[in-house]
Amino acid sequence: MSKSKQDLRAIFAIPLLLAIASIAGLVVALTGDGLRDAAAWAALAIPVLAVGWAMRARRT
Repeated sequence: MSKSKQDLRAIFAIPLLLAIASIAGLVVALTGDGLRDAAAWAALAIPVLAVGWAMRARRT
C-alpha cells in the first residue's frame, strides 16, 4: 500500500466513524422507542463529545 493511501486513511478514519455514529443514531431514533431512544441519544452524543474534546485539546 502506498504512503498516500495510508495518509488518507489516517486523515479520514475518525470523521468517518463520527459520520457513521451520527447516521446510526438518527436511524435508530426514527425507528423505535424506549431503549432505542437511549441508544440514539448515546450515538448522537459521540460527535458532540468529540467536538468538545477537540476544542479543549486545542486550548491547551
